[in-house]
Amino acid sequence: MTQPGRLIRMPEGFEAFVPNPLPPQLQWTPKMVHALSDADRAIGRLAGEGRRLPNPHVLMRPFIAREAVLSSRIEGTLATLGELLAAEAGAVVDRSPDDIREVANYVVALEYGMQQLRNQPLSIHLLQEIHEKLLQGVRGELARPGKIRDAQNWIGVPGSTPHTASYVPPPPSELTGLLHSLEAFLADTSLPPLVQIALTHYQFEAIHPFLDGNGRVGRLLVTLFLIQRAILPTPLLYLSAFFEATRSEYITRLHAVTTESDWENWLLYFVNGVARQSEDAEDRASRIINILDVWRLRVAGLGSETPAHVLELLAGNPFVTARLVSEQLSVARSTASRAIDHLIELGIVVQTDDRSRDRAYCAQELLDIMNEPARINPM
Repeated sequence: MTQPGRLIRMPEGFEAFVPNPLPPQLQWTPKMVHALSDADRAIGRLAGEGRRLPNPHVLMRPFIAREAVLSSRIEGTLATLGELLAAEAGAVVDRSPDDIREVANYVVALEYGMQQLRNQPLSIHLLQEIHEKLLQGVRGELARPGKIRDAQNWIGVPGSTPHTASYVPPPPSELTGLLHSLEAFLADTSLPPLVQIALTHYQFEAIHPFLDGNGRVGRLLVTLFLIQRAILPTPLLYLSAFFEATRSEYITRLHAVTTESDWENWLLYFVNGVARQSEDAEDRASRIINILDVWRLRVAGLGSETPAHVLELLAGNPFVTARLVSEQLSVARSTASRAIDHLIELGIVVQTDDRSRDRAYCAQELLDIMNEPARINPM
């Protein structure tokens, strides 16, 4: 069995793990080939759904927000999807501004990464820029945003030390070579893309190149890779829901690679997640499209185009305010209010607060679709 890496004893008396360069030697078992084929078909169907979206850049927004919430939840941030979307629409929410900012930073980081991929390949430098966006102005800001760590880190329960940690990543002296090797592997196209990103995700988490935020950057890396390789036309697929729902297995599978070189079960776990989350995202996107089509028919005879334009805003964020509609559509505040009143009468939006001014409204049916728990099927 090929070893996944080596342990080196540090002067302080603990051992740190240094992963070997990718790729490892893989055994293409029938089970793995079948699982990969299943994932390829599922993500292909999702890509087809993405290509038929009338305005993919608008509709992907709630999916990005959902991923931001779920990825941040894994790290202990408690902001909900409704709170994030309401805050983006200008509504007042009860959640701590710090929690909202931390989740909102994830959206900013992902959108920045997608924009940069138009002009540059996925690289360690780009991941550093994304890391900087992610930690700007939030907890973790002291962990040198955008900088590769120059100190030892470790993974363990609160209060643990490198001597008691469940995992100790490579020391800083090893990082330059490891990251150069990982970047070279990212540019390789000899493996199936889903296998390549599964290996890359493991390697990134094993290296743990930042003092904080490695989990979130590692999950962003998956999405950005799929966009760069044109596996998906728009970022509808995210694995945070799968990783969160199967967190114990996620940790177990990663650990088994490090300790037993069990690449097969890690790959099976990862591509199963891709398949199931592709099906989940395809179903959500399809239902949202169908609901919006029905609503467009309802507003078609109102004698004003503004309600129809508000529907397009709701496709990107199910929360609106009259101020937001007025600003986004360049219409008078009174026109925006009348359009929202029409949508209330049609049962499309409901008021979400009891404020006398700057009231917020929500297309609850759309929010409910995005809030549904992911359907997770075991391997």
